[in-house]
Amino acid sequence: MRADRLLSLLLLLQNRGRTTAPELAAELEVSVRTVYRDIDALGASGVPVLADRGPAGGYRLADGYRTRLTGLTDAQAGSLFLAGVPGPARDLGLGADLAAAQLKLQAALPAQLAGRARQIQERFHLDATAWFRDADPVPHLARIAQAVWEQRVLHVHYRRWRGEVRRELHPLGLVLKGGIWYLVAGVGAGVGAGDAGRDGDGDGAGGEVGGDAVRTYRVARFLAVDTAEDGFERPAGFELASYWQESTDRLDAALRRRTAQLRLSPRGRQLLPMQFGAAGTRALADAGPPDADGWVRISLAVESEAIAVGDLLRLGTEAEVLGPPALRRALAETVAALAGRYA
Repeated sequence: MRADRLLSLLLLLQNRGRTTAPELAAELEVSVRTVYRDIDALGASGVPVLADRGPAGGYRLADGYRTRLTGLTDAQAGSLFLAGVPGPARDLGLGADLAAAQLKLQAALPAQLAGRARQIQERFHLDATAWFRDADPVPHLARIAQAVWEQRVLHVHYRRWRGEVRRELHPLGLVLKGGIWYLVAGVGAGVGAGDAGRDGDGDGAGGEVGGDAVRTYRVARFLAVDTAEDGFERPAGFELASYWQESTDRLDAALRRRTAQLRLSPRGRQLLPMQFGAAGTRALADAGPPDADGWVRISLAVESEAIAVGDLLRLGTEAEVLGPPALRRALAETVAALAGRYA
């Protein structure tokens, strides 16, 4: 471990120039005293590390010195696909590997390209978590990721909305969607496709690949995960990205089976895409011409009546539901109950 840390320290000095001991300690997640010892060790091994005194001081390498010890390990190379999302990389247990891989790549680049890479890193950052929502606790994510990589069977205890189940899963891939981790997995022996269809997150969030039932599981809902010694064969032709897109489309179609007719004010037209996403955008694209007051009529795909009532109430007085009659009555009853409560 110390050899890896010394190499990381050397690459930090090479890539960043003059850097203080506290900055190095924070980057390497060690104490300042450990940095001092490591600097001494580099010097003893012949690396020309210079210490500049004063307020603008710090450690730096002698001018012209560069190391070529930049070979990537398997773990570091595998972590590079997460270079733009350091938070999820840490969740997967790849944070240290990713940091080391980035340092090695920067050290191997010509000076001009290395400077360009640093500028991009300083100016662009991807935060995958949604606003005003804490990330899911995912204590089993690293173990699941390892099983995905090694193609090992998982025995899991999972909390679904209808109750808890125990399953044997063949982990096929992990997906980060809106800051939430999902496992795509085949269902192991002893569980039929019909039974498996009640797992996961949503009736449309699964499918079949080569005759095998494949479902989607929210990683935060795993209560226990054990890795078996047994391996499994991935379904022939399975592609994670294609499966996820098809699964998402099926889920959206399954949830939004109903259509509501609405009148929208000019302000309501601005709110609709924010509240209903792509469904709202599609509805506005097909809207009729505005009336004298600027209101338009649209047909909006909605979920079940109970969910639609809550969603449509978020538009407030900027929308009027024209139909279907049952949805209009449900909204009227809800609004009357609210008025009675707050009168």
